Amino acid sequence: MILLKFRTFIALILLIVFFSFSAPNFLTSHSLILIASHVVLYAILGIGMTYVIVAGGIDLSVGSIVGLSGMIAGGLIYEGLALPMFGVKIFFNVFVVILITLMMGALVGAVNGLLVTRFHVAPFIATLGTLYVARGAAMLRSNGETFPNLVGDPGLGNTGFPVLGAGNLLGVPLPVWIMAIIGLIAAYIFKKTPLGWHIFAVGGNEKAAELSGIRVKRVKMFVYMFSGFCAAMVGLIVSSQLVAAHPATGETWELNAIAAAVLGGTSLAGGRGTIGGTIVGAFVIGVLSDGMVMIGVSEFWQMVIKGTVIVLAVIVDQIQRNLQNKLVLQSRSAA
Repeated sequence: MILLKFRTFIALILLIVFFSFSAPNFLTSHSLILIASHVVLYAILGIGMTYVIVAGGIDLSVGSIVGLSGMIAGGLIYEGLALPMFGVKIFFNVFVVILITLMMGALVGAVNGLLVTRFHVAPFIATLGTLYVARGAAMLRSNGETFPNLVGDPGLGNTGFPVLGAGNLLGVPLPVWIMAIIGLIAAYIFKKTPLGWHIFAVGGNEKAAELSGIRVKRVKMFVYMFSGFCAAMVGLIVSSQLVAAHPATGETWELNAIAAAVLGGTSLAGGRGTIGGTIVGAFVIGVLSDGMVMIGVSEFWQMVIKGTVIVLAVIVDQIQRNLQNKLVLQSRSAA
């Protein structure tokens, strides 16, 4: 049982050892910084996804929200907000651009929540539809073109955007600090607040949660809005790192977010998961992806291996659940 409980961490250690011998440049500072930059993105997406899955849902739209949020931020910095009726353009400072983008991400999450709670659309279908709508909106924002050179203009007061993705604080990249802050807040809510307990209760047994007085619809609205917020933050970080915004950014990243959560021990059946486990799962995905690139594994084989890892993670999770159920039954019969 101990090996099963710490399976993701053990897998991470084994991957690091394997790639350390297979790729001579794997443990160089440049490679570690590159891996960390990818892990941060998967982890933040995975944290939001963990909330949704624990509550009994799924969010396939996060990758598209990443692309849309990058285009929203990029457009506001590159060309401002046009007001044709007044014949002016408004350029916001970077803080306001970030705030608007995060609100947009939460708003898309709220749409997902409304579809699931008010219109009773299955989460898979609701977020699949939002995936296409958000991606299409990202393309329409610039007719499929890139917003380049997002450094801003001192005369317009909108400089400083690249700092979000490339800045450092106490020698640690700023995105790592952002991931740590979001992770700590998310973990605290999960473990120390009534809202966190309600999320677990809704995912464990929605009917029982509703009968016990938990406002199930509000809980579901919150988790989808939080997932959208996390996706928007990732879109901001990516655009800042690239100093450009492209509408195709984030394609298929929802799969990495789900994989990070599942590898970290989050049950797709709902009701169980941890933020720490998801972050470790994100490290597994990041190390596996970048390690395979470094040793020259074909992109097609990378997809096969990633898919196999996800399936194995679900199988192992099912085995763990069955063992736990057997132990509970044995303890009850012994009593």
